[in-house]
Amino acid sequence: MRIYDIIEKKRDGYKLTKEEIDFFVQEYTKENVEDYQASALLMAIFINGMDEEETVNLTESMAKSGDMLDLSAIDGITADKHSTGGVGDKTSLVVAPICASLGIKMAKMSGRGLGHTGGTIDKLESIEGFNVTLDTDDFFKQVNEIGISIIGQTGNLAPADKKIYALRDVTATVGNISLIASSIMSKKIAAGAQNIVLDVKCGSGAFMKDEQSATELAEMMVKIGKKCGRNIAAVITNMDIPLGSNVGNALEIKEVIDILNNKGDKQLRELCLVLSATILSISYDWTYEEAYKKAEQTISDGSAYKKFIEFVNAQGGNSDFTTLPVAKKSLEIKAVKDGYIQSIDSRIVGESAVLLGAGREKKTDTIDYSTGIVLYKKTCDRVSVGDTIAILYAETDERLKNGEKLFNTSYVIGEEMPEILPLIYKTIR
Repeated sequence: MRIYDIIEKKRDGYKLTKEEIDFFVQEYTKENVEDYQASALLMAIFINGMDEEETVNLTESMAKSGDMLDLSAIDGITADKHSTGGVGDKTSLVVAPICASLGIKMAKMSGRGLGHTGGTIDKLESIEGFNVTLDTDDFFKQVNEIGISIIGQTGNLAPADKKIYALRDVTATVGNISLIASSIMSKKIAAGAQNIVLDVKCGSGAFMKDEQSATELAEMMVKIGKKCGRNIAAVITNMDIPLGSNVGNALEIKEVIDILNNKGDKQLRELCLVLSATILSISYDWTYEEAYKKAEQTISDGSAYKKFIEFVNAQGGNSDFTTLPVAKKSLEIKAVKDGYIQSIDSRIVGESAVLLGAGREKKTDTIDYSTGIVLYKKTCDRVSVGDTIAILYAETDERLKNGEKLFNTSYVIGEEMPEILPLIYKTIR
């Protein structure tokens, strides 16, 4: 078998066999296929597409390119939740303790932030002493004992996806449904959980900009999960507006604490409950309504917050959250006219947070955990001249100035109240 023939076949619009897909993935991972050849095949896939069977085969092949995590050492029902990326999205840190406090084993591997989207691991590392690099035995032991552990992704989990994604990123072949779906699902399948819930973001701060494309991606990932023997559901959610009020690592931990203490942003709380109820209802023999009530109860009675504290302590973190880092400098953004916030562009808010120091433009960049943005007004809110729209936090005046300049382009004030968009568009099971 030759990579040349596989490229030619897909270039001409024909379907690739499982054997041909396996050959490409295995040989490219071993560096026996050149980047220029892989780029040619990816462009042919991007232009001509893949059908469902090809996409499932690509997913399974990438999942099996490295370690396949065997969770049989964990006693009980395992579940995982994945977000396609958003601004202010700290839901995993609320959903995991809710589900763990109800008996689900949340053995979760998460990533770091890159570009305008934040990463769960970066948020956790803003907690003094928190360790995100447990070995496999300690990871399993902690999940068995307290029901939850969140660590960084291992270096050999779906290595083919890592190589292929890096190439897609520089060859304009990212935006293909089959390539996106197989990239996400290969890591979820390799991570081993039996029950998976996907939070598929839709809007200005997400990769999928409209409901139709988000639905297409969600449906494809659910089909892949089912073909790979998983219980799976996808919730399509709004990312036209930043999620919650806080954007930035330590700031988002503070918001997690508020939500788990039955305070804070109502939309963030609602999304966390919806995602938790979806996990619980596909994992147990519960109706969605029963699962939602049980999830809500864990916040009301404090059991989810207690589980979060237990989780932080187990991984070496300081649960005296007064030690969370605080930026030296801040700047208030004030309304310059009366009216309604017509829109806040989530992507620009996320990019502003990166300029303040809260994110990475390159993988090698260092994050300042203390920096970020607190939003006091969001889309549909009424403002008067002088009202605080947001406060920006940074360590230097230069970063504040750069962040302010970009943030001021993220929102529009107008006379009419805009249409209120839904938080949840649909759930696909």
